[in-house]
Amino acid sequence: MLAVFTPADHALRKSEPTDLEALPDNAVWIDMVKPSPAEDKAVEKLAGVEIPTREDMQEIEISSRLYIENGARYMTASLMCGSDTESPRITAVTFILTRQRLVTVRYDTPRPFASVELKLGRNAPAGANGETILLELLDAVIDRCADILERVGADVDQVSHDIFEPDESLRTGHAKRYSEILITIGRKGDLTSKVRESLVSIGRVVTFVSAEAEGVKWSKDMRAQLKTMQRDVVSLTDHASYLSNKITFTLDAMLGVVNLEQNNIIKLFSVMAVVLMPPTLIASVYGMNFKLMPELEWTHGYSMALIMMLFAAVLPYMFFKWKKWL
Repeated sequence: MLAVFTPADHALRKSEPTDLEALPDNAVWIDMVKPSPAEDKAVEKLAGVEIPTREDMQEIEISSRLYIENGARYMTASLMCGSDTESPRITAVTFILTRQRLVTVRYDTPRPFASVELKLGRNAPAGANGETILLELLDAVIDRCADILERVGADVDQVSHDIFEPDESLRTGHAKRYSEILITIGRKGDLTSKVRESLVSIGRVVTFVSAEAEGVKWSKDMRAQLKTMQRDVVSLTDHASYLSNKITFTLDAMLGVVNLEQNNIIKLFSVMAVVLMPPTLIASVYGMNFKLMPELEWTHGYSMALIMMLFAAVLPYMFFKWKKWL
């Protein structure tokens, strides 16, 4: 899919051209989502740049992610997708900045792209160009990472409260509740690590753009915005590291609580076994050595014995379930 944004009445007008041979020359942003070979060739012809393949975008070395070729700046960053779902993921997005326009290549739908599209569709700065749109996208990505970290921090605080200060009805152990807490901790840890990976990637892009901005005539406000982004990325990366440490502590605490609960249950079973050992010994020695045992003559004695055995097995199980030891 190909989306082209052109200036119109203090905003950017979005269009999805069907004729790839007639792309507008005044396009300041070309957003390519899962582009086809024909779309690649059309954009390469218009912008004079080479569109990287998906395999090229997956390269992890810095020289393959941040470089200059034929006057165009190529920047590939790892962005968060699906952070509100149970399966968050990282996707590679390439920003190609030329003198006239910005070309973005992606194979997923990070939320910052939709928010920037809506924002610029309502009101765009005067003389909006590729640099302006790039800064808007980077700023939106950083804000999104900050929102995710805030939500993760609140969720981890709630998990800590559930572990150390549970409700009165949940103070006794429950295997299902412990499993849910451990799953939550694991998901938050995975999400935090992905956000940190995204922040490191964005930090490299911002640093690269800042270094390149020294050689071009960017406005003072844009340079100040870049410096603010650098500070934000550093602070958010530190916060992500703090959350990772807190999640690790929470996980250790949860495992400690599980071990303590298991030790208490095993201790209870051990005490019960010791208490019942003398009666069992006496019954084993003397139980079948009496001449007079009226139960042997009962018509339903055998059935009663089976029923008593069944109750002797079921009642302790129900008691343990009621106490939430199982």
